[in-house]
Amino acid sequence: MIDLGDPTPVPVLARQAPRHRPAPRLRPAGRPRTSRARSSRKEGSVVPLHITAVQAMEILDSRSRPTLSVSVGLADGNTARAGVPSGASTGSGEALELRDHDASRYGGAGVRTAVGHVNGEIAAALCGRDFAGLSALDQALIDLDGTPDKSRLGANAIVGVSMAAARAAAGQAGVPLWQGLATDGATARLPVPHFNVLNGGAHAPNPLDFQEFMIAPLGAPGIAEAVRAGSEVYAALRRRLAEAGHTTGLGDEGGFAPDLAEPEEALRVIVQAITDAGYEPGTGGVAIALDPAASEFRQPDGTYRVNGQVLTTSDMITRYRQIVDEFPVWSIEDGLGEDDDTGWAELTGALGERVQLVGDDNFVTNPAIITRAVQDGIANAALIKLNQIGTVTETLHALEVCRKAGYGAMVSHRSGETDDTFIADLAVASGCGRIKSGAPARGERVAKYNRLMEIGHRHPDLPYGLGR
Repeated sequence: MIDLGDPTPVPVLARQAPRHRPAPRLRPAGRPRTSRARSSRKEGSVVPLHITAVQAMEILDSRSRPTLSVSVGLADGNTARAGVPSGASTGSGEALELRDHDASRYGGAGVRTAVGHVNGEIAAALCGRDFAGLSALDQALIDLDGTPDKSRLGANAIVGVSMAAARAAAGQAGVPLWQGLATDGATARLPVPHFNVLNGGAHAPNPLDFQEFMIAPLGAPGIAEAVRAGSEVYAALRRRLAEAGHTTGLGDEGGFAPDLAEPEEALRVIVQAITDAGYEPGTGGVAIALDPAASEFRQPDGTYRVNGQVLTTSDMITRYRQIVDEFPVWSIEDGLGEDDDTGWAELTGALGERVQLVGDDNFVTNPAIITRAVQDGIANAALIKLNQIGTVTETLHALEVCRKAGYGAMVSHRSGETDDTFIADLAVASGCGRIKSGAPARGERVAKYNRLMEIGHRHPDLPYGLGR
């Protein structure tokens, strides 16, 4: 059990939205099991940590860009490793990923400086010390860095240590990671996987401006059946695209990257693939989720450019309404730019009672920003990315804010991934009921889905589905 305590306020690094009416609380359809499962660990127990070793090295992520592998050793002999993810489409308020900017290595993208901070200053500060639990260790890392965006030591250095320490603490306690991440008030649950099956935007070399088109088996009876549905629809989509003469090359996250330009074209072929695979399109079977990543195509004058068309915020909202009317879309992430505060409130008012509206670039997993968004009626769900905020404890605080406010939360991978499966356990522990980890293809993506199936196999009493 991780005791979140009374956290130090997280600095707000992004511009806040104006006040509006509270956001509606979405209760999407689905067929989750009704049984409930909690961590077997005694409520309120906290694992003390005595750190004996902290080490890091430079490795490659799934895009062949450098990232960190961090290991943490404890006095009882437990040692755990973490692979640090890295994003492509990022919010301006994210904690800072430290790169070397040495043009002679990896085009300037090396992380030897961050590795040096782990092996040097961070190791010196942690080794030989006792911590009351993970939250105390994470606070020590935050204090050591001393900046609001973790830019001195690097969020990639700090989050790697935090993740490895959390995994080592679970090993010391003799429980799976998902149980080690348990917090008061959260009920463990196997999440609905959201498979990125068709890519555009910053994730693919095609003219499609919307970044991610996902399928979500909301109607599946369990995690194994949900993964099966994702795989079968993915295969059907590959056949559809090939028959139409499109390339079946893959984007960064394993989704196909055909030469399509209009979002509606992509949606039509996905609906056809769902039907081809024998599933019902919609919340009773396999629904669709969108991540347009609108900040990427928002123009300096405040308009949006989609396939050459110049659209106002009102035009974008109208287009989303038409998409929801025509297609089985249940979730829209980053539908407007991160700085389009008024537009987000209008979008929430227009569609918040019908679909999940997820804030990512505008929320950046920051508990303070999410709290303000709840007050101001912005969106009704938040995307959760460990490296956006920089420690496991702050990530758990963001999930807690969502849970207490009745907001949805979706745990997410990044475009640059490793074989690390931490986020699968995080999603289960939090009970958020939603995870996105790319396509049901490519080892670094499939590893997360396989971990979810492993947890489900070993703990058949765990419920599956969106939850509340």
